[in-house]
Amino acid sequence: MATVVQSFAVSGVNAYPVIVETVTLHGQPSVNIVGLGDTAVKEAAHRLQAALSSGHFEFPKMKVVINLAPSGVKKSGSHFDLAMAVSLLHEAGQILVVPEKLADTAFVGELSLNAELRPVRGVLPMAIACRETGTRRLFVPVENYREASLVKGLDIYAFASLTDVVNYLQAKMEYRPPELGDKSPNETLPDGVDFADVRGQDVLITYIVAAVAGGHNILMIGSPGCGKSMIAKRIPTIMPDLSEEEALEITRIYSITGHLRERGSLITERPFRSPHHNASTNALVGGGSPVVPGEISLAHNGVLFLDEIAEFDKKSLDALRQPMEDKIVTVSRVRSTESFPANFMLVAAMNPCPCGYYGQSRCRCTDYEVLKYRQKLSGPILDRIEVHKYVQPVAFLNLSTHVKTQSSHELREKVQVARRIQQVRFEGNPNVNSNAQMTEAMMKEFCQLDGESIRLLSMAFEKFQYSARTYSKFLKIARTFADLEESRFIRKQDISSALMARDLEKDRSGMLVI
Repeated sequence: MATVVQSFAVSGVNAYPVIVETVTLHGQPSVNIVGLGDTAVKEAAHRLQAALSSGHFEFPKMKVVINLAPSGVKKSGSHFDLAMAVSLLHEAGQILVVPEKLADTAFVGELSLNAELRPVRGVLPMAIACRETGTRRLFVPVENYREASLVKGLDIYAFASLTDVVNYLQAKMEYRPPELGDKSPNETLPDGVDFADVRGQDVLITYIVAAVAGGHNILMIGSPGCGKSMIAKRIPTIMPDLSEEEALEITRIYSITGHLRERGSLITERPFRSPHHNASTNALVGGGSPVVPGEISLAHNGVLFLDEIAEFDKKSLDALRQPMEDKIVTVSRVRSTESFPANFMLVAAMNPCPCGYYGQSRCRCTDYEVLKYRQKLSGPILDRIEVHKYVQPVAFLNLSTHVKTQSSHELREKVQVARRIQQVRFEGNPNVNSNAQMTEAMMKEFCQLDGESIRLLSMAFEKFQYSARTYSKFLKIARTFADLEESRFIRKQDISSALMARDLEKDRSGMLVI
């Protein structure tokens, strides 16, 4: 009868149980691992032989068959090693454990050739799946103990080697949990980054605060050196605190990609991702084999900063359309289809023209060249960005003055007030955390306009021929401006502020192309 041991595999951002079945048969000595495993799984046969030898165990001189069930699902990774080793030793009679005890235990970990346990990716979703399936105990490598301990209601056992695992299972040693210490998560931004350093951009900062408060996307257009990147890197300093649910979602994604081992605890800072403009489509939206999350998922509940967005591949940018609208990305391959969360705030920066000095005396770009350059951003992408603001060069007097400007702490308090209003408004809707995520039904309820506001919007639409999506964006950002003033209703000045957020379209309408 085969020995059965439980482990887990990762699919998307979730994990599912995998049953490791091991049997020894009479025949030529060999190790056969079946169940649609990738190369890392197949190579476990060699790691098992070396690890058992190093741990002073006897490798069975028989035909060994190890099955990973469900056998029809593709599996990847080296984290099945520990479960395979325990099941093989039990099948060979070198571990005497009651089968009921093994049935209530799951094993995750990679084996070294010296029988040591090495950390693996995705332990957090595996621990969550372990609790949900009713399994009481989870064995992990020592380096993954802090991560697995984030899941409450589960007994976590961390060991440094296969020998320690076997000795504990046979009651030859007493388990002592490793010390967690007071390790704090790494900060996503260096110290000293503050909006108090920004000079001469008061109007832009007003729209930055509104974008953060409502979760809106923003595009900054300006000449080189005017402060676009400087401002973008300070946006996370004014973002609202993460809820426990949001923090767990981010941590789960980083666990799958292998970034969490560097932090070792729950992520409490909103992520800030800034991929280079030569990033591929798969790097941005996710892909590969096996499918892994891309930058838009790593920026979940945080900021995705695309500097020099016009230099990105047009196909890659257009791939962001659906995730920006649905807040989730589905990556389909021949063998698998995975969905990853992608609720990010897009912050983009670009030059206004090919030379970068549009509107200044040194610019010699024609309107045709400017339009051709800006058309690298397709209409549907621009339509999904609520705020387009020009960043003007800062005058010398503003740079040289020491007049105190608003700090990140002061701006963050404004954002927190607006977010608290939105949390009360959307209470009972777990998938809606900000104004940017409002559905059409919610907009009808919370974005009612008076006669003057409707007339102002009508005039703007007649002149600039905005789309229906843009109309919705105007209402959402106007709702945010009203929240910043703690106003219950959307006022005319809120609509006016929202209409002034689309600098790029106003500028384009005045260009003459022959």
